[in-house]
Formats: sequence, C-alpha cells, structure tokens
Amino acid sequence: MRSADQPHSPHELPLEDPIGLQSFAVLLRAMNADFNRIAQEFAHAQGLHLTDVQALIALLDADRDETAGPMTPGRLGAQMNLTSGAVTACLDRLEKAGHVRRVRAVDDRRVVHLHYTQAGREAAREYFRPLARSTDATRARFNADELHVVVRFMAEMNRQLACVRN
Repeated sequence: MRSADQPHSPHELPLEDPIGLQSFAVLLRAMNADFNRIAQEFAHAQGLHLTDVQALIALLDADRDETAGPMTPGRLGAQMNLTSGAVTACLDRLEKAGHVRRVRAVDDRRVVHLHYTQAGREAAREYFRPLARSTDATRARFNADELHVVVRFMAEMNRQLACVRN
C-alpha cells in the first residue's frame, strides 16, 4: 500500500480524490506529455521539427472543417502563431519531405492552398497505427454511455482551451 506522501505514476489515478482538479491535472499532463513524445518521435523519424507535425495536424483538421475552406499559409501562421517566415520554412520542410503540396487557387493565383499529400497521410497512418490500436482497445473497455461522457468532457475542454488561448 502506498503512503499518502509517495508520488503517483502519471498513468494512474491519485488515491486522494480521483475526480478532483488535481487528479484531472495530473492525468491530462501525463496524456499530453505522452502525445508530445509520440509526435516528437514521428517528427524525428520523418526528419521534421515538432512544429512541422503540428502544422500537419492543423492541415488534417482543416480538411475536416468544410466551412473554412482549404488551408492557406496565412491561416496556418495565424492558427499556429508563427511569422510568415517561420511558416515558409515549415512548409518548405514539409514539401521536401513529401507531406505537403502547395497549390495555387484557380480563381486567384495569388492564393496558395495547402494539401496534405496521400504519401504523407500514409506515412503518418503507418506510424500512428499502434496509437490508433491502443485507443480502440481503450474505447472497447467503456460502454457507449461512458464514451459519450468522455467525448463531452474532451469537447468542453477543447472549447475552454480555445477561450484561454484567445
């Protein structure tokens, strides 16, 4: 039995109050640290920077938002809080690595749209397949009602984080 003053593994619930603010903070930090580690390892394996992986995530998420239209370098820079020079360097690395292609808009050649290439998607899919399997195995341990609560919590956390960010 662990005494009250012994540290907890970041992957287990603290015993004092498993649904208290401190428990949530510990668990969210641990999950965030693991996601960051995995993203950093992917970046390293692909010869990229962590910022480049974050840009790929932004592109992937932009593809899901049909109301916003295709991602542009300006929108990517604003979303990631990067200068235009930093965005250009990031996109140069991603393009050289085969993850992104830049396409001029048909109706306005001054506008550049960013697209996540199929080869880049496949490389990411292959790399992150173990994480997807782990996520699916974890989901299988919960019933639909519990999963709806988890999704509601994560969606609300994302809304609150967006408010803090803005």
